[in-house]
Amino acid sequence: MADQFDLECRNVVKKFDDFTAVDDISLAIPKGSFFSILGPSGCGKTTLLRMLAGFQAPTSGDILIKGSSVLGVPPNRRPVNMVFQHLALFPMMNVAENVAYGLKRRGVNKATITQKVSETLARVGLPDSGPKQISQLSGGQKQRIAIARCLVLDPAVLLLDEPLGALDLKLREHMKVELKQLQHEIGTTFVYITHDQSEALVMSDQVAVMNAGGFEQVGAPQDLYYNPQTAFVAGFVGESNRWHGVVGGGNDHQVEINLAAGGMVVAKRDANAALKDGQAVDVFVRPEVIAIDGKGAVDNTLSAKVENVLFNGAASSLQVRETTTGHEMTVALPQTGAFASVKAGDNINLSWSFEQTRCFAASDGGATA
Repeated sequence: MADQFDLECRNVVKKFDDFTAVDDISLAIPKGSFFSILGPSGCGKTTLLRMLAGFQAPTSGDILIKGSSVLGVPPNRRPVNMVFQHLALFPMMNVAENVAYGLKRRGVNKATITQKVSETLARVGLPDSGPKQISQLSGGQKQRIAIARCLVLDPAVLLLDEPLGALDLKLREHMKVELKQLQHEIGTTFVYITHDQSEALVMSDQVAVMNAGGFEQVGAPQDLYYNPQTAFVAGFVGESNRWHGVVGGGNDHQVEINLAAGGMVVAKRDANAALKDGQAVDVFVRPEVIAIDGKGAVDNTLSAKVENVLFNGAASSLQVRETTTGHEMTVALPQTGAFASVKAGDNINLSWSFEQTRCFAASDGGATA
């Protein structure tokens, strides 16, 4: 059954002298899927990608493509191709010549090259672009040509190293949808490296969240968002309000957390988080689960003063300060019109369910809310 996976890593480690850049990574990517590796700068994701491509060798472990180990196989002999952030298209060649480049290097005959280039340009939605110069293309078209140049070589896996990073914001948003659709249509397995959670969540079938050389959690985007398994994932994927506190009691379903800033919240007791009374914890509550003026569950309630209204259409939010402790929070502002008159200086009541409150044993690092 090994061939059901286009790409596998088995206990892959990469050390540079005393520094471990990739620490015992194992993964199995099913055929035809869009798999993203998401993590902050310096977490090891690019090192991992370079090992998959063959530019670096693992210190230990194995990498398999289509069920066969590729250890010792040079990059040009592996059934993988790579799309870089800066695309590296040849400006002195037209589109067709760019796409044909890899086939020419392989010594493929001219008639086959012409046919394969034509087919591949059609696959990426640019069937009539062959004679065009690279300078005549838009940013999104250049992206498609860079992908076509790889696809024409029929790779088992396409590796993409932050390919949208050089695009402006509006084009990047557009290309997220385009890339997802393109991958779905052509069926080639994509392995996508990014530090941008929005890219990973929007496009991927599965996402591996990487931190300090290892995978914190691997799952569908919805699973990572709604069921984070570690404090790092809870803080890195999506927006969250974050508190520090200690466990003050509870029952089989709930944990009472005495916050360091003062006050108390009730959180869901996760089966995989064995928390003891007195233990230091990080608590996370997403801005969109907090109801304004008592319209929701009342396991957790507090009063706050609005400091800023950040209007951004459907993504609008309030920055508020809790009345008794002075703790700052972000609350999503529903665009139903009910809160259209909310302004800085207003006093509001906030509430949310214990089930929407996640807590984990305190981590040493990570961003605070």
